[in-house]
Amino acid sequence: MALVTALTGTGLATGAHAAEDEPVPAGITVPRVEGMGDDWINGADFSTVLSLEESGVTFKNFAGEEADLFEVLAEAGVNWARIRVWNEPFSSTDPTQGYGAGNVDAARATEIGRRATEAGMQVLVNFHYSDFWAHPGQQYLPRSWRGLEGEDRVDALYDYTAETLQTMDDAGVDIGMVQIGNETTGGEIAGTRGWANTADLFQAGSQAVRDTLGDDVKVAVHFTNPERANQYATVARELDQRGVDYDVFLSSYYAFWHGTPQNLTDVLTHVATTYDKEVAVAETSWTYTLEDGDGYPNAVEDARGPYSASVQGQALALRDVMQAVANVPDGKGLGTFYWEPAWLPVGPPDQLEANWELWERDGSGWANPASQEFYDPTGALGDEWADDFGGSGWDNQALFAFDGTPLDSLRVYEYARTGSVGPRELDAVRPLQLTVVDGDPIELPSTVEVSYTDGTTEEQDVTWQGSAAWISGPGTYTFTGTTSADHSATVTVTVVGDVDEGANLVLNPGFEDGVEPWTGTGAGYTISSTNDPFEGSRSTHFYSGSPFTFSIEQVVTDVPPGQYRLSAKVQGGNAGSGDTLRIAASSGISSVSADFGLEGFVNWQTPQTAPLNVGADGVVTVSANLALSGGAWGTMDNFALVADAPAAEVDQSALEALVEEADAVDRDAYTADSVAALEEALERAAFVLGSPSPSQATVDGATEQLRAALDGLVLAEDETPGPTPGPDPEPEPAPTTPEEPADDETTATMTLSAKTVRPGDRVTATVENAPGSRVELGVASAYRALATAAVIDGVATATVVVPADLEAGTHHVQARDADGELIAQAQITVLAPGGQLAVTGAALLGLLGLALGLLTVGGVLIVHRRRRAA
Repeated sequence: MALVTALTGTGLATGAHAAEDEPVPAGITVPRVEGMGDDWINGADFSTVLSLEESGVTFKNFAGEEADLFEVLAEAGVNWARIRVWNEPFSSTDPTQGYGAGNVDAARATEIGRRATEAGMQVLVNFHYSDFWAHPGQQYLPRSWRGLEGEDRVDALYDYTAETLQTMDDAGVDIGMVQIGNETTGGEIAGTRGWANTADLFQAGSQAVRDTLGDDVKVAVHFTNPERANQYATVARELDQRGVDYDVFLSSYYAFWHGTPQNLTDVLTHVATTYDKEVAVAETSWTYTLEDGDGYPNAVEDARGPYSASVQGQALALRDVMQAVANVPDGKGLGTFYWEPAWLPVGPPDQLEANWELWERDGSGWANPASQEFYDPTGALGDEWADDFGGSGWDNQALFAFDGTPLDSLRVYEYARTGSVGPRELDAVRPLQLTVVDGDPIELPSTVEVSYTDGTTEEQDVTWQGSAAWISGPGTYTFTGTTSADHSATVTVTVVGDVDEGANLVLNPGFEDGVEPWTGTGAGYTISSTNDPFEGSRSTHFYSGSPFTFSIEQVVTDVPPGQYRLSAKVQGGNAGSGDTLRIAASSGISSVSADFGLEGFVNWQTPQTAPLNVGADGVVTVSANLALSGGAWGTMDNFALVADAPAAEVDQSALEALVEEADAVDRDAYTADSVAALEEALERAAFVLGSPSPSQATVDGATEQLRAALDGLVLAEDETPGPTPGPDPEPEPAPTTPEEPADDETTATMTLSAKTVRPGDRVTATVENAPGSRVELGVASAYRALATAAVIDGVATATVVVPADLEAGTHHVQARDADGELIAQAQITVLAPGGQLAVTGAALLGLLGLALGLLTVGGVLIVHRRRRAA
């Protein structure tokens, strides 16, 4: 974890007030940020706020009371609002239908700015100069400017900027800064490419700010990908040489994708000191959970990166960005803006249809189908959708819980000034991700990173359950384990097929045809070198006796919409433990990467990224970004961008049936050794059935072992056997249906309002045919009582809260009579905070039950007979 300062030894004051030089006690740990000036920007971009409010989303203050978002943010120390502005984010045929993401045209931006001003904030106006999202590879010309070229387009940009700013100023908006373009990383803006053509557009926007609001309002430009060697140096040089007038150089920085905080400081320092500019981070964020709040997939779904997916990790991520900007010398670092800290769900995942109606009606989701015309103005895509329309992919990166309650991480702006220390409690065990090519050995890591709420992290040994030998073929598999401190851990293993399968969209992938279309920046590398290729006669070779950084990249165009993976072959040695070696692919705002190591001469590694979503623009940038210690060396070869093959359908029914058969076996009737073999086979089956997408070969292997274990059961001496396993049991009438109760018996049944829950959730249990006047409801594995309920006409109903300390896995909600005798129970699956099940201990058979679908939505039935009293 970046910045793991331990503050537990700083001697917290125990009185009502801590000394000024000591951190304050808090729920989370935030080391003090050094070097923030008096005018430091604690900014946030919450441009979706009007649409969220229109969809019924509400926010709370720190006291738990419903409150205005602007007031809550201001109370937390947010003093700037960044507001995006789109030209016409509404349908050309139905002006009432917005494109989504707030539908933020000039009028709505003005309203947001007015409310922010009333809350005491200054405003950064962010002109996209587009009708909808503008970012690298997607800088589409507004439809009203189509047909305008040269000076006419420059004039249109000037007029639009001036008119919008004048409207906002007349409304009383306190504008402190204006951003000319959004993530114009390649110098592209307003549908125009090439610095020779775009410099006048940047300057026209700047001049409109000066002419309308005067010199006291700062003019800013905005770029991203600070991790690419010389990216910002090149951009800043172009702006300077072409005479573009601006005050502030803004950067996006997401630790998922954009390198280290130290590199951010370095590249911003170069711009600030070389060109006498102020710098700031215009966009940053981090996940506090991996759960999905609204049924629309999260933009970040795993915990890759330097921080835990937790409130503590989120606070540290933001704090470290603040420190990186504050470290820019001479006070040139102005501050940070958190991107969309309040983009919350409009409804829970189980109300997806209702959520869709709100997203489309109010524009409170990422994008609406109405924006198809923005992405595909000529209709060339036909019935093929141009974007992933839907809700908020950002709800797990908000600074509020899904219900609008502010998280402790929202207090980071306050704690950054004083420092804070939380109790030493478990924060998170970092979920591990491992990608291997089918046929390569699978080596599970021996340690995992464990973080605590006092800001410390440590590596702990981990013991994994299961065996990598169970995996056979491409798929995704999840292992669970236990650390040396008895914490649960997970590792997800993705086995990918042959990286050479499918059409490779990278041009000159092995550098055999020279340098083009590859470009590079930095030092210590040679594109199309004759040194140590994987195949053919060329590679990209790198070496330097002193520390060095470089990037190579290629822009691939006309990529059909879909999902793609990037891979490469790499080899070499002498990399330092803190070095960065990464391949990456990006399209629009989507970005994926894969880190790799140097394992020795011609010991070839094959890093491969997760799937990248490519939209209608069909532009993908593939790159390799390396920051290496002196003496590191190696080669890269055979880059491949290949369509991600859909997962093959897998039939698990035979395995599920065998698990059900094994679950019915009377263990006491058979020898210990044969039962142990059965349990081992069941453990393998649980691993397979609990994995996200196992291969058919993996399923078949588990099926064969379990069949053999059942066939191999040996009767113990003098025991009456339970159900006799066998491949062809004699058919019996309704074998899985309980026998009808005798006349002197009744059958109690239980139904639950939900089959899958998380700790703290509420579940309503209904018991029918209940005996007596009262029943007790509780939860097992190890039984504990939770509630009692009166029996009225044989029916008892009660709502219970799932205990907060209940381990992930499958348990039973039980009903017991006045004598404590079990009368009915229902299986329930408890998810871990990340939404996954743990395959551990007593939860094992429960997981098998989940995989078999023994639980039915809204009604889980396991019956127990009770003999009627005479």
